[in-house]
Amino acid sequence: MLFTPDDLKHLDYERDLGKPGEYPFTRGIYRSMYAGRLWTMRQYAGYGTAEESNRRYKYLLAQGQTGLSVAFDLPTQMGYDSDHMLSEGEVGKTGVAIDTLADMEILFDGIPLDKVSTSMTINATAAILLAMYVVIAEKQGVSPAVLEGTVQNDLLKEYIARGAYIYPPAASMKVTVDIISYASKHLPKWNTISVSGYHIREAGATAAQEVAFTLANGIAYVRAAIENGGLSVDEFAPRLSFFFNAHSNFFEEVAKFRAARRIWAKIMRDEFKAENPKSWMLRFHTQTAGSTLTAQEPANNAIRVAFQALAAVLGGTQSLHTNSFDEALSLPAEDAVRLALRTQQIIAYETSVPGVIDPCGGSYYIENLTNNLESEIRRYLGKIDELGGSVKAIAVGYFQDEIHKSAYEFQKEVELGKTSIIGVNRFRDPDEKTGYGTLRVKPALIKKQLSRIVKVKRRRRNEHVKRTLEELRRSAVSGRNIMPTILKCVREYATVGEISGVLRDVYGEYREKRTL
Repeated sequence: MLFTPDDLKHLDYERDLGKPGEYPFTRGIYRSMYAGRLWTMRQYAGYGTAEESNRRYKYLLAQGQTGLSVAFDLPTQMGYDSDHMLSEGEVGKTGVAIDTLADMEILFDGIPLDKVSTSMTINATAAILLAMYVVIAEKQGVSPAVLEGTVQNDLLKEYIARGAYIYPPAASMKVTVDIISYASKHLPKWNTISVSGYHIREAGATAAQEVAFTLANGIAYVRAAIENGGLSVDEFAPRLSFFFNAHSNFFEEVAKFRAARRIWAKIMRDEFKAENPKSWMLRFHTQTAGSTLTAQEPANNAIRVAFQALAAVLGGTQSLHTNSFDEALSLPAEDAVRLALRTQQIIAYETSVPGVIDPCGGSYYIENLTNNLESEIRRYLGKIDELGGSVKAIAVGYFQDEIHKSAYEFQKEVELGKTSIIGVNRFRDPDEKTGYGTLRVKPALIKKQLSRIVKVKRRRRNEHVKRTLEELRRSAVSGRNIMPTILKCVREYATVGEISGVLRDVYGEYREKRTL
């Protein structure tokens, strides 16, 4: 393929690109971009108990990581304590096990929360974990007003792509808005939501679907915060953030990020009438694509990750996680984690790439690709709008069906050899042997976690726990903001399972029903 000025006949520089730091932010949301400040290097980590994860965080910070990113285990995500029967076999496996404030005290022991930005990948139980983080800060003598970080708090994508939901969509939206409303007043530096396309892409979506479905969810949250939360758009929109995937189609990924910024700026300014330019900015975190990691020839993953990370940087990301090469086999080992971080550091300090703002801007190919992606994304947004928005599109299975179709087509191309995956369906070594993938959660750690929750329940003031849980029930039934009461529960060392159990009783549990 060859691209020429003829492919950009309708491009207007001021309207479609503009200068970095100016509407529509196609070229980046800050005037100096990385020449002024590098992206945050935020490695996603967490496994076993709080002690093991705390050691990993301190190791990564010592190696030059500039922000924390907490991975929670499945029981914590789903609102079950480690000693619940449904937690058996899952404690500490996909992240750190957090049952009570006691675990969070250990997790952040020796880490000053006024000097580090923390991202927490948590959704259905986001209100509980955010409350715990606030209380830990208070114990350190740190005001909530100075806390910096992000709580993912994006339930819509759970119904679309991931499945880690608890409550029905309407109740989940209510809890999400409660967090946005509370944080807007009490956590002014905190990103109240990270609208996530990452998991949508991991489920099999195309680049255009990833952005379209993510922005559609963003639109739904903005509307809910205005209509149900009683907030004006400029009260909360500057603290919205997004989370995207960096896949292997290098130039498409660069163009995808540029198109996403441009579309969001227009949506916020023209549709929601936001007046603060910060409300128009699409700020986003990027993670390299876990779905592209292969168990075969895992060392190849380090190369994949490097190119994906470079695409994210050229696309103007605000923070970045680079996957470890051994993650298709096990939890990442320390040397693999260090190499993943070094990948970012080499891009930042050795390549000179950060010294040029939007170096791909003006390329006939990139600008044409950005325009084409914008058109395709807007086509999807139009269809979702016709269906009545994200919540209704989820109810009829539109997102899910579109992703399933795309995932099927991709897998078919891989199996037919039309799409190459080196070491898997092309240039595969039949004699390959690997010693990677050795980090496992030891049974002794799980016993330690179970022992701790028993001790906490024995030592805490159980009458106070019971009283605060009843107050939470009344708050949830009445429709009041539940964040203040959850903070009370957390301070009394109520467990994640106990708090979630109250909300399960009030809101019910969601079971997917498809009508399309």
